[in-house]
Amino acid sequence: MPTPEPAVCDDQVAAGPGGAMTDDVGVITGDLTIQTSRRADNLVHIAIQYTGADEWYTLTGSPVSVPDGELEEYHERVRTAVEHGEGAVAPD
Repeated sequence: MPTPEPAVCDDQVAAGPGGAMTDDVGVITGDLTIQTSRRADNLVHIAIQYTGADEWYTLTGSPVSVPDGELEEYHERVRTAVEHGEGAVAPD
């Protein structure tokens, strides 16, 4: 029996040059926290914030369709994109 995926994946990262693009406030840079979670409609939402802040923003391109059981793998792709920067958005 496969291991169930976690409800939420989160990581703290340093955004690469050019940061990450959000729907709410445009590009954010610096030390960020990324939270990837599967919604009730089975789409995956990516929230991002300045580490330690109260406000969360939606990473541009979120929500996305991710196959069941692949949330952790997808979260790693998001983390890599944000670490790379250049106005990172939700990976395809």
